[in-house]
Amino acid sequence: MVRARPMSFARTCRRRLILPLLAAVLGQNAPAAGQPGGRAEATSPAVDRAILNGYRRYNATCSHCHGADGLGSTFAPSLIEQPLPFEQFAEVVNNGRTRGNSVMRGFAGDPNVAPYIADIYAYLRARAAGTIGRGRPARSR
Repeated sequence: MVRARPMSFARTCRRRLILPLLAAVLGQNAPAAGQPGGRAEATSPAVDRAILNGYRRYNATCSHCHGADGLGSTFAPSLIEQPLPFEQFAEVVNNGRTRGNSVMRGFAGDPNVAPYIADIYAYLRARAAGTIGRGRPARSR
């Protein structure tokens, strides 16, 4: 008869204590629909393709510095509180900007940003106007 090897103390702790605790914490703290970091809010209407594409491009590139949903961060300004006119926005995105110790690089040669500046701007304008809420906008059919 072969006896099963007893579990080590560390393995027992991990299996019986840590993993269920981690699952409980992650489950309780997971953002729900309409919550910051969750899916689109119920009040967000379906949006056109340009705004949805702008959301995708913004979150792939811009959100790292300017924060989720264009709200700003500790080192980059909000892009929805006082939106720039399109021409000025495109100038800053393409060529970058330096203000004191704050430096934004330009994205003129980036194929994931430069061709989509109008879409990113449309997304940010919709956020600034309150047309769409936080999170991923619903796709129009």
